Amino acid sequence: MTIRKRWGMSSIAQRKDAAKYQAILAAAIKVMAESGYHGAQVARIAREAGVADGTVYLYFKNKEDILISILRETIGQIVMLSTWLEGEHPEPLIALKKLIEAHFTTLGSNPELALVLQVHIRQSDKEIRQQVTDMMRPYQMTLSRILTLGQQTGVFLQTLDVRIARRMIFGTIDETVNAWIFRGAKYDLTTLIEPVYETLMHGIGV
Repeated sequence: MTIRKRWGMSSIAQRKDAAKYQAILAAAIKVMAESGYHGAQVARIAREAGVADGTVYLYFKNKEDILISILRETIGQIVMLSTWLEGEHPEPLIALKKLIEAHFTTLGSNPELALVLQVHIRQSDKEIRQQVTDMMRPYQMTLSRILTLGQQTGVFLQTLDVRIARRMIFGTIDETVNAWIFRGAKYDLTTLIEPVYETLMHGIGV
């Protein structure tokens, strides 16, 4: 499967064929899911994409750039999809549920992509992990916007610490995807949208 929407495509890729760019990303996801980041060779990615080795470097600087591009475009797709689903006048609770829905739908439809992002990117080099924070910023900003809007409209507690709540929400979503991956992605991840949302909104108390 390919990442269906492009978000922040590198300046190198913008000057090239978008179809080949997506083919290389899709091939990289497949190869990295099978062999891990360190075991994925650019030559094998090129062969899987049906292009020459040199063609890969017309779109990406190196293998690290490919991995970061996968993360950047996936996060961009989730944010864009959740924003589109919210509509022009988002209601905080609906907006939060749509973000969960966008996250689970995007990764749930592509287990190989989920495996790369949940497992292999976290086993990559320190330099790559440092870039992950920057790539996650649009997602975190979306969460902060939802939480702040909820406070302004009286839906969420005025005393809520947005930073802590943001980490809690993302952590719950992230760990749910982890559990799905580690269990072999044998069930439909989107069936957990409602339970996760209900737990986040209503907690575990009576």
